Amino acid sequence: MPPLIADTALIFGRYARQTLRSKPALIFGMVQPLLFLVFFGPLLTDLPLGGQAGSWQTIVPGILVQLGLFSASFTGIGLILERRTGVIERMRVTPVSRLALLMGRVLKDVALLLVQSLLLVCVAVVLGLRAPVLGVAIGFVFVGVLTVSLASLSYALAMRVASPQGFAPVINSITMPAMLLSGILLPMSLGPRWLDIASHFVPFRYLVDGVRAAFAGEYGDGKIALASLVASALAVVAVTLGARLFRQAGA
Repeated sequence: MPPLIADTALIFGRYARQTLRSKPALIFGMVQPLLFLVFFGPLLTDLPLGGQAGSWQTIVPGILVQLGLFSASFTGIGLILERRTGVIERMRVTPVSRLALLMGRVLKDVALLLVQSLLLVCVAVVLGLRAPVLGVAIGFVFVGVLTVSLASLSYALAMRVASPQGFAPVINSITMPAMLLSGILLPMSLGPRWLDIASHFVPFRYLVDGVRAAFAGEYGDGKIALASLVASALAVVAVTLGARLFRQAGA
């Protein structure tokens, strides 16, 4: 097995076990998106949200992308705490690949998010969601790629700030406008023309549209292909930049 893969698997296993031992964080991480689904989703089920798909096929993809956006963006807080307790210092003296130190953490975040996404979709089916299995699988892929991108940047940022107090404002200033302009809560086509135009400059908009198209079984209208292109480009740029910053910070 190549050293990078072996090192990544080692780091992934360490943080996966750590996550499984943290029962309260695991439970509340699962419950939060379900609460959003149960208490917010029914408010929109009778509204004309545009398109031929049902309301749940519009709501659930948005919640999935929102879950990926916020969960992945804030993963770096744990790394800041590790720096304070000396965990990072101990890892620096090991021969483990610096890229593996990043990607092992990122892949753990992806695995956790996919489990949360599966649970959310199962509950949504009970509430009324009807979507093709292939479309749901495509949606999970997009959310996973989004997690890889944002978690990589989050960990890189965490290596460059001294405290959670300095980390959180930066993340909030990015994620909140991104959420509002990407159409996560409601399709941007329902808003004024200028707002819809502005949203096209936010890459997450294309991911939301792609996941919604997949859940509706609309595979040939170009939205999924465009979302794939944007997601791939975002992942390449984010992982490259995140790995560079991670190494420069001496991880």
